[in-house]
Amino acid sequence: MPAFLVEISVIFAREILEACVIIGNYRKVVKAQKDKEDPWEDDQVNKFLKIIWLAAAAAATVAAVMITALGIGLNAAGGELDDKVADIIEGVSKLVAAVCIAQLSLKVPTWLGIYPKKNKIMLSEEITRRDLWFNVAWNIWREVAEIGAFLIPFFLNDEGAEAIPLSGIVGLLVGLFCGALIYAVSMILKDKRRLCIFLVVITGWLSMGLFTGGCHEIEEAAGETPYAWKIKGDFWSKKEFPMALFKPFGYTNSPTILWLVCLPVWAIILAALHIIKYQKVKKISGKEAAETDTAESVAIILAALHIIKYQKVKKISGKEAAETDTAKV
Repeated sequence: MPAFLVEISVIFAREILEACVIIGNYRKVVKAQKDKEDPWEDDQVNKFLKIIWLAAAAAATVAAVMITALGIGLNAAGGELDDKVADIIEGVSKLVAAVCIAQLSLKVPTWLGIYPKKNKIMLSEEITRRDLWFNVAWNIWREVAEIGAFLIPFFLNDEGAEAIPLSGIVGLLVGLFCGALIYAVSMILKDKRRLCIFLVVITGWLSMGLFTGGCHEIEEAAGETPYAWKIKGDFWSKKEFPMALFKPFGYTNSPTILWLVCLPVWAIILAALHIIKYQKVKKISGKEAAETDTAESVAIILAALHIIKYQKVKKISGKEAAETDTAKV
């Protein structure tokens, strides 16, 4: 039995990298709340950072227990996990994750303070504990569940089970290293606008990959559309290092027609949503600024009228006083 299998390392590295990107982006966004115009206290930031780790740990535990129970049940029944069912479940979970990550991409400018917090559109986009719990937990559950689902055949067929420990450790280290590099880039970017662009791009890119991958999983269960092309060679394979690490972001060496349609369509939708949101924020901000200018102008006019009236009253009172003095004389 082999002690090391590349395919096992690849699945570990790919899913761990995806989890690192998600956790890293949420951590960076939460930490950035201390630098906004209305900054969070350190205690509040620490509480939200703690929620991220608790949600991740809870989701990973639940996924591990579920996969273990499924593996034991299938082994006892002498059955196998139906490929079509697994593809549909994985596809739906990726589609839900794609929507969650897209929402993160759209909210990043608000959370980093690029868009005005007091704007009417932004009032409903505060970071909440419930959203943080769900988004982190769902994505981490999905990553761990995908690793477990991939490993089930090795357990059931007793084929390659001995390779799981070493292969898993190697994949874990590769995924953590790549995730740490991406997080380090976000830490280096001190300018909020550059950081915003980086986080929006990386989350949007990941959302594109998840959406396309989810559609492809369902496509595999229902029947694949024709392949547009196939790039040969282990280096370019989506199942081998290093290109396998780009699969979460939409890479494949053998895209189907559906794959090629879904990737740009989702990219266009995300870009359009960002543009629409920016235009709305700009329009409302301009309207609020105009209202502020109008209010200031009215206040200045009223103040001027009060001064003019005061001067008139003062002039008339002085004239009457002079007439009274003349009469006395």
